[in-house]
Amino acid sequence: MSADARVGQSDEGDGDPIPISALQHAIYCLRQAALIHIERVWAENRFTAEGRVLHDVTHEADSRKERGVRRVTALPLACRRLNIAGVADLVEFRRGEGGETAFPVEYKRGKPKRHRADEVQLCAQALCLEEMTGRAVPEGALFYGETKRRVVVPFDAELRTLTETTALAFAVLLAEGRTPPPIWRAERCRACSLLELCRPKAMTKSALGFRNRALAAALDAGGAPG
Repeated sequence: MSADARVGQSDEGDGDPIPISALQHAIYCLRQAALIHIERVWAENRFTAEGRVLHDVTHEADSRKERGVRRVTALPLACRRLNIAGVADLVEFRRGEGGETAFPVEYKRGKPKRHRADEVQLCAQALCLEEMTGRAVPEGALFYGETKRRVVVPFDAELRTLTETTALAFAVLLAEGRTPPPIWRAERCRACSLLELCRPKAMTKSALGFRNRALAAALDAGGAPG
């Protein structure tokens, strides 16, 4: 059965499918993922605006063939086993022995990052394509707007395990409706569009201040906490 034919099949998982983008958010920051996908909180900054513009260009559905490669943009994806779904920026179907092999390409602003959030998002697309086409998807690519180059990503056992465990863990978080407490991580927090809504520094200081005030009140009362 073709990839397009399988997209509309119902999910085996309970409830609505988890957006593939949620796995990227969960790797970057689990609290950010919960704020967006559980509490439905969103804010935009320069980084998200640039990324949105880049994706708007690729999310116009189209299919064309170039040099023997079938290129499909804005392809809906779904994996019933993990109960995830999303839309691929671009999937190249490369003809080889036994038929076409999918090669997903995800467009990102900026440049390659130290964390694996982008790779997990791309690997999730591959897992969907494998289920939809019945064929192995060994690798894909991330195209970064700043470098104007593709970075080929092999879908090895380690990345597949990280992607699947992230999907399963976030499914539990969604079922519980629980948002994790904030953890200040300077490099990631400063680039996050939800910084002012999350306020990780303020919440951490508030908890510390409350503890110090409680301790001071106990000492003033003439007794140490037991």
